[in-house]
Amino acid sequence: MGSIAKQRWRFPFPWSPTHTKKPQHQKKLHPTDFLCPITGTLMYDPVIVSSGHTFDRNSVQACLSISFTPTLPDGSVPDFKTLIPNLALKSTILNYIISSSFRSKPLDSNSVLEIVKEIKIKASTTTVDSELTPWPSHLSSSSSLESVTPATPLPLTTTTRPSCYSSSSSSDVETLTLNPTSEHNENGIVAKIKSALVYEQEDGVVSLRNITRTGESARADLCTPQLLSGMRSLITSKYASVQVNCVAALVNLSLEKRNKVKIVRAGIVPPLIDVLRGGFPEAQEHAAGALFSLSLDDQNKTAIGVLGALQPLVHALRSDSSRARSDSTLALYHLTLVESNRVKLVKLGGVVVLLDMVRSGYMSARVLLVLGNLGASVEGRAAMLNGGAVGCFVDMLKRDEFDSELTRESCVAALYGLSFGGLRFKGLAKEVGVEEVLQNVEERGTERAKAKARRILAFMRVRYEEEGEEETVNWEELLNSEEGSRTKL
Repeated sequence: MGSIAKQRWRFPFPWSPTHTKKPQHQKKLHPTDFLCPITGTLMYDPVIVSSGHTFDRNSVQACLSISFTPTLPDGSVPDFKTLIPNLALKSTILNYIISSSFRSKPLDSNSVLEIVKEIKIKASTTTVDSELTPWPSHLSSSSSLESVTPATPLPLTTTTRPSCYSSSSSSDVETLTLNPTSEHNENGIVAKIKSALVYEQEDGVVSLRNITRTGESARADLCTPQLLSGMRSLITSKYASVQVNCVAALVNLSLEKRNKVKIVRAGIVPPLIDVLRGGFPEAQEHAAGALFSLSLDDQNKTAIGVLGALQPLVHALRSDSSRARSDSTLALYHLTLVESNRVKLVKLGGVVVLLDMVRSGYMSARVLLVLGNLGASVEGRAAMLNGGAVGCFVDMLKRDEFDSELTRESCVAALYGLSFGGLRFKGLAKEVGVEEVLQNVEERGTERAKAKARRILAFMRVRYEEEGEEETVNWEELLNSEEGSRTKL
């Protein structure tokens, strides 16, 4: 920066060609916090830089392209190494634009670049002089809470959000130099997460997300009761960037096996469920992923079901997000390895949803795994038989349009589970021609699929007494020979 760091700028306001004739109207028209401190124009894409200041993205990129760093009115110099989207302020500005009569479009990047070049020229030719026109007070960068706080935040329970409230993706955090031994240690992150200032909360969860993305030791070291306590309230934050990055960081923490039980015992599951029901879209994806990750630990399965995760996970199966659908299905698979969760899922009407997905070819491979688990319970078998599962599975085998042999094997395994339904299964299976398709499986299927097909065929070929429905063979011995492996697909 050299001598530039000691200079104050002198330039007319505003620089936007569309408003040069009415600068005073621009001042009155827009709240000053909505204007970029560099160009004086409305910020359509505000970003927070490393120094904590907020600028319009195009202005920062223009400065970087010509290697120019301005000096702010208070003498501070912004640090442009990191650009983090200020989604809360962006939402507020877009809502303001929609509710006002202002209809001007944002300046294109070339126009902004010309403005910044002119500012640089003026800054390099101007000396410090008390009589010079100071930087207009309304262009001062605001670091107050209001700069990142929307006027009317939307409630978390809103399930349909306008595009201006769309959450940030992992690529939005463009650069972040982390130093776990300095301000990014546990105490520093916890302090930021527990701060009352939204921009500090955001910085804390973004730092945590990045540290835990690849650092296995960091995941173990940082997952403390103090950190989890601070994250618990931010999971349901009304601010998209805070909520999304907090839940994403939680997913990273949950990848460490020793953290899974800690996280559940810290009371994290209920707010995760709230996000899955009505959080920001990307946060919902991460919430499904977190529940899937946490469900991998056997100690967590029953607790997650008791806390009410099954219903929102079933609802997420119809999400527009393939990630949310996939992780929700995997979470349900692991949760239904526990009998109590099978019963709950059946009572919630999960069988109907799952069978509809299979019929439509919607993630059939994973859905069949869940149905295979449900077939291991009396309630699950009854609901599946009532829902036409036998015909559905046999029809799939007849079409023979599986994306992999594993999917075919899962279909046969689910059918095998239903065969424990006794006479009722036998009657339904005969109606849809199960023997023919299973003979085809015996010829072409994998060894595991062949074994299950042979057992079902053996069941179908045994005769009953004409009167009554008393069995003439020991069904337990015949069908339970591999009972322990029914759900191991």
